[in-house]
Amino acid sequence: MKLYTRTGDDGTTGLFSGARVSKDHPRIEAYGTVDELNSLLGVVMCSCDPAHAFEARLHAILSAMQSRLFDIGADLATPEGAKQQARIHRIDDADVAEAEGWIDEIDSANPPLRTSVMPAGTELAARLHVARTVCRRAERAIISLGSIEPVGDPLLRYMNRLSDLFFAMARRANHERGMPDVPWTPKSVPG
Repeated sequence: MKLYTRTGDDGTTGLFSGARVSKDHPRIEAYGTVDELNSLLGVVMCSCDPAHAFEARLHAILSAMQSRLFDIGADLATPEGAKQQARIHRIDDADVAEAEGWIDEIDSANPPLRTSVMPAGTELAARLHVARTVCRRAERAIISLGSIEPVGDPLLRYMNRLSDLFFAMARRANHERGMPDVPWTPKSVPG
């Protein structure tokens, strides 16, 4: 079987339901951005040192998260009511609770947040901050899709939790390597 099919040469792509939509359809934008986030997590994981206990744990969480992001891609590629929906996992309350557990676990060792912090510090933290911003973009794309087609409420909550998780992970990555948060220094307003 060849990798290329030529079926998308006309600017359309197939959904799991068998329907074809334009490659710039909000559904494609949503799951394409989730795919971009998933790929970025592979880059983040390359910065995790398996000899460092926290980074090994971080790697395990990110690996599990990659599988959930694949589930989200399948969810977004399968409109509600499609006959294939029985074969996919739609994000549910248990997934949201798992993400909240990860946030609590990771953030528990972070120093209290006293100011806005910059997306900076160690390379791992910087990569996690990029993941946070791509996650927010994916969340916005899913919300846009939800304005024209049904999107599950647990999916929206899950994506919102992931961006919080990436923020906590970035702060913890800095903390574990002895790098303090880089505070925002607002410019003084003459007054």
